[in-house]
Amino acid sequence: MLFKEAITLRILELCNKYNYTPNKLAELSAIAPSTLRALLANNVDNPSSTIIFKICKTLKIELKDFYDSPLFDMEKLEY
Repeated sequence: MLFKEAITLRILELCNKYNYTPNKLAELSAIAPSTLRALLANNVDNPSSTIIFKICKTLKIELKDFYDSPLFDMEKLEY
């Protein structure tokens, strides 16, 4: 799996877990909805750490919790 695909899947997992739509998450995170849509459509090759940080702050989770998922097992990831 590509790293950017793992990011997309993790954001969608967290939206589901915290009962947010992607648009609501974008709004609360002060991320442009178009930016989050592009990220979720896998149109962003290198997701910004600032975007991940804003999502974590909004969800009140640590960065390490964002990446603490089997989606990010190194042997499964490509770039």
